Amino acid sequence: MAPEARREQILDEAARLILDEGLYAVSMERLARDVGISKGLVYNYFPARDALLTALLSREQAELRDRGMASALQAESYVDLIRQTTRLYLEQTRDRGALIAALLSDPSVAKLMEKESRGDRDRTTRYFVRATRNAYDLPLPLAIAAVELLSAVTDRAGKLVAEGHIDVDSASELCVELITGGLAGLNRDRPLKG
Repeated sequence: MAPEARREQILDEAARLILDEGLYAVSMERLARDVGISKGLVYNYFPARDALLTALLSREQAELRDRGMASALQAESYVDLIRQTTRLYLEQTRDRGALIAALLSDPSVAKLMEKESRGDRDRTTRYFVRATRNAYDLPLPLAIAAVELLSAVTDRAGKLVAEGHIDVDSASELCVELITGGLAGLNRDRPLKG
């Protein structure tokens, strides 16, 4: 098997184990046995369990980031941008949220990923602040605050979806209405320029 394919196979098995049995089921020995390779080969790819778990979380976040950017670039309007990226996030939360939550619950993994996660959040926030300013003509400080606060709407919707309290379609449309309605209200209530 090609090295990259083997690496992905190990990560896929680690993800399966976490989802089926929990984070503590993942050990280098168990992965080697389940994949059908030597423990030494697992260590060739990942020098420690923390490195393996960090690589898995990084892969999950990169997939969401890449899919989100592709979705954002296809959006034809601000509403479409919010609808597409929110839906993507909610689907990811529904399908992979338990895995990501388990990985982030490991303090060493969370610490190792802190810088990368912060960078991703900052880039995403900057992107949405620019889009929000362009769509609603808001001053920078107001756009930053609005994006920060309205991101919490999507985060909470993701938790509700993951817990099975609401489906992706309903949550997505609710988020779109709350976000775009809130931003339109901010713009409407601002005094006229000049």
